[in-house]
Amino acid sequence: MYNQNNYTFAANFNPSNQHEMKKLATIIAFAGALAFVACGPSAEEKAKAEKMKADSAHMADSVKSAQAAMAMKAKADSAAKAAMAQDSTKKDSAKK
Repeated sequence: MYNQNNYTFAANFNPSNQHEMKKLATIIAFAGALAFVACGPSAEEKAKAEKMKADSAHMADSVKSAQAAMAMKAKADSAAKAAMAQDSTKKDSAKK
């Protein structure tokens, strides 16, 4: 009464099929890894990254030199202030 057919719509997970599936999965994984590596940065992107790195180093150098100049100016201002204070105390002691 009921005719049984051999058509299935689900995956067949019998042990005899496992070796073929492992081989297929390995091939797909290898192809995916190869595609991932092949999609690396282009020469233009590498050049742009190098330029950004050089610009960053130049900016850091200019900031460092500006900070050094500010530190020297602060030191000079401090020395000038100390000299003025010393001169004013000498003048005050000379008046007495």
